[in-house]
Amino acid sequence: MAPRRRGKPPKHFADLTADERVASVTEMGEKAFRAKQLAAHYFTHYTSDPAEMTDLPKATRDQLATTMFPPLIRPTRRMEADGGTTVKTLWHLFDDAKVESVLMRYPHRTTLCVSSQAGCGMACPFCATGQLGLTRNLSTAEILEQVRDAFRALDRGEIPGGPARLNNLVFMGMGEPLANPRAVIETVKALVAPAPEGFGMSARNITVSTVGLVPAMRKLADLGIPVTLALSLHAPDDDLRSELVPINTRWSVDEAIDAARHYYEVTGRRVSIEYALIKDMNDHGWRADLLAEKLNARGRGWVHVNPIPLNPTPGSIWTASDRSVEDEFVARLRGHGIPTTIRDTRGSDIDGACGQLAAEEDDDE
Repeated sequence: MAPRRRGKPPKHFADLTADERVASVTEMGEKAFRAKQLAAHYFTHYTSDPAEMTDLPKATRDQLATTMFPPLIRPTRRMEADGGTTVKTLWHLFDDAKVESVLMRYPHRTTLCVSSQAGCGMACPFCATGQLGLTRNLSTAEILEQVRDAFRALDRGEIPGGPARLNNLVFMGMGEPLANPRAVIETVKALVAPAPEGFGMSARNITVSTVGLVPAMRKLADLGIPVTLALSLHAPDDDLRSELVPINTRWSVDEAIDAARHYYEVTGRRVSIEYALIKDMNDHGWRADLLAEKLNARGRGWVHVNPIPLNPTPGSIWTASDRSVEDEFVARLRGHGIPTTIRDTRGSDIDGACGQLAAEEDDDE
């Protein structure tokens, strides 16, 4: 079924280009330089609160903030794990659609996992979000508000370990990022733009995940922004992958891997292959061999595999592989010369798989 039609979120400062920001403030009767002041507050002080914008005239501060920073997302539930260094947030959007983000702090880096859609239309049966269906795409500002909140929490020392800066961002939350390409690309541009016009992150520390939307993968390569591409493959053979990742019936395993190789050739950025290990489903040794053969057939040194212990959802028939099977799968890949690293599974005790909090809330309603 198609998702119920919803209105668009209010236009927000973060949706606008630098020129559009200037045009907006001048239309309000303000000087053009106010746009840069607002950008500094948003992108370097991580605030949209007029009370904190003391360099703006008090008489117009509230009007500027109300017009330029309409509320788009609000936290309705937060859960913590790992001593407070992993924080999962359930957000309600302006129309009460629900999305989730996860902030993870490690000893030498911080990573935020953001959502780009409310729900997901890819219908992968082992994925909590896939079972929710698609509600709608997020706007650029709705994605960036998740980012700003993380920057702010780290900057203000709200995450154990003292003040810090967000280092890494992954589009691996709810939704298929390349099914919402305009907003995701505009978000990436704002992430990498130097302050005060953006957050000043390194493109190399941003990862865009996809289940294999081949035309969009090729378009992303041609943009020339060297983010990391992560292909969620989950099976090396078409019969099984079509069951696990239904979009495979449109673009096959080989077509998806070819598009990933094209991304490497254009950008020089090594591609990640994501592979959720599911017990007795896709974790056989021969499938590790087949995956390695397909990757090596397209060259060496261009790819890295991340096997992911499945984070099962409540009531699901899908479960994680046994540790011995996981170890054998990894050993087989490495034996073929494929760099392989088991993905960290932080947050499993707080329903870490994106979509679980939203699904629980739906069940409670």
